[in-house]
Amino acid sequence: MSMETLEFIIHPDGRVEEKVTGIIGNSCQEVTATIEAQLGRVVSTEQTSEYFAQNTIDSTTNQTQAAKNSW
Repeated sequence: MSMETLEFIIHPDGRVEEKVTGIIGNSCQEVTATIEAQLGRVVSTEQTSEYFAQNTIDSTTNQTQAAKNSW
């Protein structure tokens, strides 16, 4: 499991650049919505590969655990 981080870069002209890492899928939008509302108007967004990734469940682990529980 990776660490979730929010990084903010404040430029001299007042622009704020926000970078989210460690959050898989579009849930990063939920995490940043309140902060963005306080910062002001969002001019642009750029999704990372993590945004398009999907959470996966290790089916091998789940099958093994289910087999142990049935004994």
